[in-house]
Amino acid sequence: MTSSIAEDFNSISEVNHFADSARELLRSVSPLSRLRAMRDRTPRFEKSVWQSLAAAGWTSILAPEASGGLGLDLRYACAVAEQVGRHPLPEPFLAAAIQSVALLSALPESAQRTNLLSGCISGDLVVGTAWQERAGQLEAGEALGTRAVQTVGGYEVHGEKHWVVPGAGADGWLVSANDGATPLLLWIPASRAGLEAHDLRRVDGSSCASLSLKRIQVGSSDLLACGEQALAALDRSLDVARVAQAAELLGIARAAFDMTLEYLRTRVQFGRPIGANQSLQHRMVDGYVQIELAAAALQESLSLAQGDSRQLAAAAGRAKARCLRAALHVTREGVQMHGAIGFTDEYDLGLYLKRALHHAAWLGSESAMRHRHHMNFDVESLDATQAVPRPQAAHGLGQDLHAMADADFRATVRSFLQANYPEALRHPSHRLHWHECKDWYLTLSRQGWLAPAWPREHGGMGLGGEKLLAFIEEMEDWGVARLPDQGIINLGPVLLRFGTPEQQQAYLPKILSGEHIWCQGYSEPNAGSDLAALRTEAVLHGDRFIVNGQKIWTTLAQDATHIFALVRTDKAIRKQEGISFLLVDLSSPGVSVRPIRNIAGEEEFCEVFFDEVSVPRSNLVGELNGGWAIAKALLGFERIFVGSPKTPQNALTLLRKVAQARGLFGTDIFMARYVQLELDVADLKANYSRFADLVKRGVDLPPSVSVLKIWASETYTAITRFMFETCEEPGAIMGNADIGGRTVNVTAPLMNAMITTIYAGSNEIQRNILAKAVLQLPV
Repeated sequence: MTSSIAEDFNSISEVNHFADSARELLRSVSPLSRLRAMRDRTPRFEKSVWQSLAAAGWTSILAPEASGGLGLDLRYACAVAEQVGRHPLPEPFLAAAIQSVALLSALPESAQRTNLLSGCISGDLVVGTAWQERAGQLEAGEALGTRAVQTVGGYEVHGEKHWVVPGAGADGWLVSANDGATPLLLWIPASRAGLEAHDLRRVDGSSCASLSLKRIQVGSSDLLACGEQALAALDRSLDVARVAQAAELLGIARAAFDMTLEYLRTRVQFGRPIGANQSLQHRMVDGYVQIELAAAALQESLSLAQGDSRQLAAAAGRAKARCLRAALHVTREGVQMHGAIGFTDEYDLGLYLKRALHHAAWLGSESAMRHRHHMNFDVESLDATQAVPRPQAAHGLGQDLHAMADADFRATVRSFLQANYPEALRHPSHRLHWHECKDWYLTLSRQGWLAPAWPREHGGMGLGGEKLLAFIEEMEDWGVARLPDQGIINLGPVLLRFGTPEQQQAYLPKILSGEHIWCQGYSEPNAGSDLAALRTEAVLHGDRFIVNGQKIWTTLAQDATHIFALVRTDKAIRKQEGISFLLVDLSSPGVSVRPIRNIAGEEEFCEVFFDEVSVPRSNLVGELNGGWAIAKALLGFERIFVGSPKTPQNALTLLRKVAQARGLFGTDIFMARYVQLELDVADLKANYSRFADLVKRGVDLPPSVSVLKIWASETYTAITRFMFETCEEPGAIMGNADIGGRTVNVTAPLMNAMITTIYAGSNEIQRNILAKAVLQLPV
């Protein structure tokens, strides 16, 4: 184990240990019955429990070691926060242990700052932050009407603060104000004369307060920071809290989901578990998809949150928006699927719904967080037309790609694309035929870049997980068209895993050279997603198979030279056990291909007919009647490929260019929807990277890979629909239309998006797979 890998492993282990300890502590000190009891009290938490949390290290996670804290990063805070989401706690963990401690930790050294931070760490003080003055405020400096008039020895403070958490029970607050020209951050104890705290009960039973500040006298020693330093520290602490808030929301979603899943498995109506109802199964799968996206978004946001203030703000906006959507979706659906009992106060599900609603209205709504992400995210980095530095050796020739730093590797790929990829093929609106992309295919072949995931000994690039994703992302960002790639993405991995050395030597080099172009022969009439029902038959006579039957929906078969097909080789045994995987030359006598024109007017799919076609037995891959295992492995490869962010990313790029041409980025209505789609693609990328890492490590893809196919195709569909709407009248032009001086084919992506939810197993089939194989809902 290398040192970096060992460090990562140890870090993950420590974070998990922190989470385990938090879970056990929550179970012992704060059962859900306590949450109900505390909501009718004032204050709505207990100092004794708070000190127990402090003794466990919760209040010192983000405090510097030099100040007596643990000096840990946000991952540890989020590990605890997620457990708080699963086991809701009345104590103000996010506000007092995360937000206020993060704020104090960012302030300059002073005696008062040291005392306050020490009190927070020990649990002797519960400190809140009073910064907000108007509804919807996201930044500390947006509304700063609280005045601090300088006096002899200090300040006199006047103003109001709203939605202050914690409210009743806090020992004091870190209060933002201004002296007429300069922002200030002051410490005001709860007992200070002239301070009135009006307690407000939140929907989840927790409290917040409105603070009325009337001629409050504050000593000069209570001034903690001023100027931009005060505002920067405040804003950073708010974003730190939002990231932790996202983790708590993820915990809420997971707890509510598990509760609903158990109910569906055990609640019986009309003699069977209600979880056997396909409609309910699919709704549960949609909740599962939301949770998986939220987990991936949070994980990626945590890695970005270590950067500067803009990166943290973008990460916080993205993480909270996605996790909030997941929590609200799962809790609301949970109430519906529980029926009337889910609407009762005595049933625990409502506690999670109300906690999610509290977070939805505190520190920024979902739409506000999406906008915050967009405003702080470097959108220009998505525009692949920008110039990039060229590496010293042109296009990476003569360099070891594996030894390159990631930034240099990306620059090498981008430089190669700038120099070699045809401008006319960027972000194409339709699937390219062989004659349109042959030259680019051969360019990649000559460069040795055609098969980035294949081992180098077989002519591939042999890229590891990080560089493989970087390679794919650079291709996506540049708008590189999809090639006739069934040989590369499907057959190649199958032959590497199941093929003989002779088959590998015979076929792999010819895929790379472009001599063989492959298509996939799976679907048949009346056997689309139900592959076990296929009827194309291959009867063995001596050393040859005689094949008869028909395949349909075969992509670009008219351009292919060969087809890999599932064929029935034994009708007397179980359906799945009588299937074999066979390689067929399409120039063989008895093969005929008929293109099918789709609703977009294109001929992307074909029917392929086999009439007494003779195929050598040596073309059998794997064992006779062993094709089902190969088919399942190939479907895993296919589902991660069709779940790639490439197609929706290309569509989003086209949408962005259309919007720029029409001047829509200044309109609130367009921006709200665009930013949501932008984050949908970002979270797809994050989830895709998790499965790509499994591929990199040679791990079999689990059934949960179906999440990618569902989200990629439905996001692509949503983008193309919105682009059609955005274009208005020109959007219905058949073929190319002039959109603000830009030539765009709008209808082709719109039509093509419809098939993405059908091929490679319809999204309904994918939901069935997830419901049964992952969620284990009853049949």
